[in-house]
Amino acid sequence: MIKTLHISNYALIDEIDIDFTKGLNIITGETGAGKSIILGALSLLLGERADSKAVRDPKRKSVIEAFFDVSGAVDAQAIIAENSLDADGLGCECILRREIAPGGRSRAFVNDTPVTLPVLRDIAMRLVDIHSQHQNLLLASPAYQLDIIDNLAGTRELLEDYRKAFAAYRVALKQYTETRELIRRNRDDADFLQFQHDQLAELKLRPGEQEALEQERDILANVNEIKNTLNEALDPVLNAPVNALSLLHQAVDALEELSATLGETSGGTDFHALAERLESARIEIADIGDALVDYDIALNADPERLEEVEQRLSQLYSLELKHHVDNSDGLLDLCGRLAKQLAALEDSDGVLSALETAAKRAKKLAIGLAAQISERRIAAAAEFSDRLRRTASPLGMPNLRCEISLTRTKLGPDGYDQLQFLFAFNKSQALMPVGSTASGGEISRLMLAIKTIIAQQMHLPSIIFDEVDTGVSGEIASRMADMMDSISHSIQVITITHLPGVAAKGASHFKVYKEDDELATTTHIKRLSEDERIVEIALMISGHSDDPAALANAKALLGNKIS
Repeated sequence: MIKTLHISNYALIDEIDIDFTKGLNIITGETGAGKSIILGALSLLLGERADSKAVRDPKRKSVIEAFFDVSGAVDAQAIIAENSLDADGLGCECILRREIAPGGRSRAFVNDTPVTLPVLRDIAMRLVDIHSQHQNLLLASPAYQLDIIDNLAGTRELLEDYRKAFAAYRVALKQYTETRELIRRNRDDADFLQFQHDQLAELKLRPGEQEALEQERDILANVNEIKNTLNEALDPVLNAPVNALSLLHQAVDALEELSATLGETSGGTDFHALAERLESARIEIADIGDALVDYDIALNADPERLEEVEQRLSQLYSLELKHHVDNSDGLLDLCGRLAKQLAALEDSDGVLSALETAAKRAKKLAIGLAAQISERRIAAAAEFSDRLRRTASPLGMPNLRCEISLTRTKLGPDGYDQLQFLFAFNKSQALMPVGSTASGGEISRLMLAIKTIIAQQMHLPSIIFDEVDTGVSGEIASRMADMMDSISHSIQVITITHLPGVAAKGASHFKVYKEDDELATTTHIKRLSEDERIVEIALMISGHSDDPAALANAKALLGNKIS
């Protein structure tokens, strides 16, 4: 249950703190006083979208914080434990907080630990349910109707398993259909694919071939210039009358002569060692010269070879342009891909059969889970119809008939059931969808009965009714009040109402009101004492808080004797 609610810097609220109690909590106040603002703030803890326009003072953040007793909320406790959000010292209590910065950025906390909005929502929705007038319109929605039955049928975990299986089936089916279409297109183009492959295969391409051919072409096209440059290198090394090798040979002989005359070492200089080093250099230069000579001999102008290279390159360039690749390696890769496509076509029946089998197996699993869900829904729908008739009958609907129609459709995210609530409110009336047959007051009473069933079934710690008694009065309003009072014996009920008969049933009564000062209008809330409750209910009865008859009536409603 909600123990305390703190709201600061939100819309017309500067700062309020509400200490709710067990049982039935009543909230009253004039239209526009700010009751909906309090509910709007509380809905932020249930993951509703934050709006920066709601920040009252742009210099500070808005804070909405609720303190919950979670002792009976097993599902909420499980999520808290699963996300390691247990707080030391809190025990079976939990603090949910939402902060909105002036710029609109929102942050969520559980027990002072930052969490994502989905985690906050998952916990909050298992602690409190807010029924607003907007939900009366949702009653006609097939999705909302299905959600009601699923809540009662306890299909949450089974639905999670089904949705995983359904997603896997969709993936398998997509893979099968896309592969089938690809194979169909490839078969239509099989002759063309074979032609392209054969054309490339006949080239007998080699990795890096284009680069090698372009280099060879450049050499063959410039043989004379290359030979002239080679001669410029060969002449000083080998060919000139006085060349490097002959000069080095003379130097080696001179050093050997000095070594013989002066000894191998003279004055610290080893002429023999120097001669050996110089000889090594001469041998290295001679090798370089031989290599240049060999290259020069091999380098001959070959117009026929140049023409062959040019033709090969022209052939490669043409195919690269045709197939939109950058070089001969790209053509080689394309040839490999075409070979794989052709090989796949040869084994396409086997591939397609395997994918079809996988898709059928995935569908069978999804259908099996959908069937289990449907069985639970059928049982829950029958029980719900009966409970709804019994629960709604005292609310002025003794002839209510309810039938929940489940028809099988194709598989979807929620299974294969299409569900519709059908109602009749009079004996002679045919069963029809709720939007076609119910008045506003009847829908309000139906929603109260439905919420009563859901809250008791799901063991929600708290439920909030926002003017669920709109459109009803008199004895029916009293019965609705009795029903909310009855619910409050097992769960906490917070009710916003304009009806004095409902307000008088509360264990605690809070009044929302506005005050103006020189700068702003501010919403406040206070818990009423017994005397203040008499005055407030008298005001609700007659519009005058000092009306003696209204005061007497208020005391009677509250069970007090007139003094």
